[in-house]
Amino acid sequence: MDNQEKHDASVTSNFQRETFACRSSVTRRHFLFGLTAVAGFATTSYATAPKFDLRQFHNQPPESPLHKRLTELWAAVEAETGGTVRVRTFAENDHIAGGDPSALKLLVAGELDFLTLMGGLIAPLVPAAQIQGIPFAFRDNAQVYAAMDGDLGDYLRLELTPKGLYAIPRGCFENGFRHITCTARPIRSAEDLQGLKMRTPNSPIFTDLFQSLGATPIAYNVNQLYDCLKSGAADAEENALAVVEAFKLYEIQKYVSLTSHMWSGFNQLANLKLWQKFPSPMQRVIERNTAKFVALQRSDNEKLNVKLKTQLAAQGMKVNEADTTSFRARLGPFYGRWREIVGKKAWDILESHVGKLA
Repeated sequence: MDNQEKHDASVTSNFQRETFACRSSVTRRHFLFGLTAVAGFATTSYATAPKFDLRQFHNQPPESPLHKRLTELWAAVEAETGGTVRVRTFAENDHIAGGDPSALKLLVAGELDFLTLMGGLIAPLVPAAQIQGIPFAFRDNAQVYAAMDGDLGDYLRLELTPKGLYAIPRGCFENGFRHITCTARPIRSAEDLQGLKMRTPNSPIFTDLFQSLGATPIAYNVNQLYDCLKSGAADAEENALAVVEAFKLYEIQKYVSLTSHMWSGFNQLANLKLWQKFPSPMQRVIERNTAKFVALQRSDNEKLNVKLKTQLAAQGMKVNEADTTSFRARLGPFYGRWREIVGKKAWDILESHVGKLA
């Protein structure tokens, strides 16, 4: 029970005690009028509000913690608004052609209502969003959440607003620290990346990173991830372990090398014009429930990513720890470029959380 529920329960309990205490001095007509007023106060704001029948997309499979918690989030909002806000959640972007980039275009155009997307894929609209994925910046989840639930998240929300998007506060779901899987060989140092065909998301920061490390990046949307690896179009890919499991990459990849080279999450975005149509009480309900279910999903994913280090080995993958000092040694010019791309403001906020990067 959250604080608001405790408060409501306390108010109800006090009301009942006071009613019994003064029963002899209250007429039946006054008592019934009082009960009607209390009930009316709780329902009036939603009874007269327009109905919203909406859609939420995300790019993960239906078995993922993200899908589970998004579904629960919108069920809670629907219950709390008396059915006024109904949002259906579609895994894997409802299999639309074009994947994440197409879903983002639909969101901006107002043809989609809610979408979760990592910062690197928001780059066509807001280059600063790629600050979430600066390599070897964050050391742990606590650092990530302090930044994303705090001033860095606030800054990115301001940058997204002129583009027609509303990023819900404390609404960054967890994907996790990313590692490398490969069919050809384990990745023990940057030398093992030389010339390797590396599938990356279709995002500038990913392609630049792996070019800087000596690999050959090949961009595919996540809905094409399994097929591009199975066909041999790419030899390797990089992702959080939860994604390796969710997309069954253990069926077609032999090695998983633990690099933690960057972090990524799923930012909960709304079409701005839609958001502005919600009465402020509805906005607060959505924001409060988003924060609640983001926290639950983060816990789910953190536990899953830890468990998968053992589980993927049991499923036949060979797991090794990589020496990432050799990665970092090649990234001096990269950091210089990306400080300019994401902008001084975003870079300074990031470094206030993680320390100097270059």
